[in-house]
Formats: sequence, structure tokens, C-alpha cells
Amino acid sequence: MDWTPGGLSEDVEDRRGSSGGGFGGGGIGIIGIVFLLILSLVTGRNYIGSYLSGGGAGPSRAAAPSPDEERSAQLVSWTLDDVQKVWTVVLPEQTGKEYRHAHLVLFRDYTQSGCGVAKSQSGPFYCPVDEKVYIDLSFWDELRRLGGSTADFAQAYVIAHELGHHVQNILGIEREVRWLSRQEPSQQNPLSVKLELQADCFAGIWAHSTAQHHLIDKADVAEGLKAAAAVGDDHIQKMSRAAVSPETFTHGTSAQRIEWFKRGLDEGKVSACDTFGAGGGSF
Repeated sequence: MDWTPGGLSEDVEDRRGSSGGGFGGGGIGIIGIVFLLILSLVTGRNYIGSYLSGGGAGPSRAAAPSPDEERSAQLVSWTLDDVQKVWTVVLPEQTGKEYRHAHLVLFRDYTQSGCGVAKSQSGPFYCPVDEKVYIDLSFWDELRRLGGSTADFAQAYVIAHELGHHVQNILGIEREVRWLSRQEPSQQNPLSVKLELQADCFAGIWAHSTAQHHLIDKADVAEGLKAAAAVGDDHIQKMSRAAVSPETFTHGTSAQRIEWFKRGLDEGKVSACDTFGAGGGSF
């Protein structure tokens, strides 16, 4: 994939250097707050503001990232900007809805999100409450363990998928699915699968744009498909040596994820990603 390493986007919140990244899952408590207040008054630096904004407990910093991690952070940042640039044009053209930027939070181990505590074990996710994507870059190790590619485009696919959820949020799809899940609890998992496959298709729309601009080639697409296959519910269950149980699927099979990513890649249209309607294919 043709991309240029650089600094971090203004839409990236880098919490990797903080001690737990804010309230929840290791907050500093009232005594720590008082300490930060005193420290702020003495030094003139706003440690309270830094803590409340997710910057952690002020001056306590973790080890500097390795060169490989820093490269991954820059790739994630570049992808974030590129995906959002595409949707800024595509969304109003195809749906009449204006696109608004999401933020992406880089963290280690855990941090606080609008949807609760974000943990590295959860993998990358999008929180519709604060409209942010959360990722601990150690996820690439897990993706590799599952047999997925961690090549540049494969990593970019993961970010594009999470931003696909942001597009669903803007279009009101995420809210509708949440409402339907409350009305029909037995449909919660099938609805989740359709939501995830649509996010894969939306990631494909971004890939369609990059292909048009000659930023990716067939080898890149193959790596993206390998990543999509690795995070299929059936593959993950097989890797964990458990029996494959379709009724428990929440993201779709490897074949489904590949199918819908390719559909977005080939057609480049939001209308091609209707996993909920007649075009739902596998449902």
C-alpha cells in the first residue's frame, strides 16, 4: 500500500503514555485528584485538565514506543485521515448526509471510553456515544495469532471497518439496530452480524477509492481479505478449539466477511452494502 509515514493526525488521541488513561479500570481516586490539584497550583500546569481529558495521571509516563509500534501508529493515523477524507466526499454524494469526523484513541492495556472501560483484550472497537475508535496496537499480535495478515493494508482494513461503524452511526443504522435488539432479544446476534458485515462493506468502499487512486494493488487486497477471514466467527471458534456454533456468531463467517468487503470494493456504493434488506445475501 502506497502511504507516507508522518506525524499523528489531529483526530488521534494518543494515550499510550498515560497510566491507565483516565477514570475506570484504575482511576486515581479522590486522594489522587487532590494531589493533582495541589501539583497544578504549585507548578502552574493543568494536571487536572490533562487527567479529565484522558491524559492519565499527569506526569507519570510509560516507556517510549518501539520503532515498529510507532510505525503502526503512523499507519493507523494515515488510514484514519484517508478514510475520513473519502467519506467526507462519498457520504453526502450518495446519501445526502454530511460526514463528521470521528476521533481515534491509541492506548495500552486499558483506558476509559464513552462506552465503558476499553481493554486491549477487547480488540479495536467503535463507541457511538463519544464517536471514537479505540485500539491498543498490540491487537496486531492477536491478529497474527489468528492467522491473519498484519501487512499495511490488512491493518488499514481494520481501521476502515471501525470507521464503517461511525458511518452507520451517522446514518442512524446503529441506533435502529440497538432499538430492534431491545424489541427482539432473540435477534440480537443476527442483527449484530448484519451490522458487522455492513461495516466490512463500508471498509470496501474506502478500498475502492484507494484502488482508483492507485494506492493499493491486488496483493494488498489479498492481505486485506486474509485479515477479514481471520476475524470470522467460525475461524475464531475453530482456532479456540471449540465447536463452531452459528447461533453465537456476532460478526459473520470468514466467507461472509470476505464477500461483503469485496462487494464494497467492487462497487464503491453505499447502496451495495444493504446487509439488512433484499441484498442481504446470506441472511
